[in-house]
Amino acid sequence: MAFTINIYYTGSNGSARKFAEEMVSSGVVQEIRNKKGNLRYEYFEPIDDKETILLIDSWENQEALDEHHKSETMNKIMELRNKYDLHMKVERYILEDNNEEDNKYIKK
Repeated sequence: MAFTINIYYTGSNGSARKFAEEMVSSGVVQEIRNKKGNLRYEYFEPIDDKETILLIDSWENQEALDEHHKSETMNKIMELRNKYDLHMKVERYILEDNNEEDNKYIKK
């Protein structure tokens, strides 16, 4: 079953943004996007909190995420998190299609 994990990385003095920028520039983000089972891997910056970066990370199933967690790529992520001294808040959501009632309010 597909799911999404929202990870809020928080640091100080712009460290969360620097982390995300290095994740992109070093190629780690592309490595993750190329992994079997990855559906989405994108960073966003909350308007009202410049010290936090939100990662939206979606996977086809738990097995795909487990393989990612065992990979060398995960070690690179952990090294960068430590380098920038980031703290995390994590939320997990199960993906499902919109129902007909919801679709009435969605402009496509």
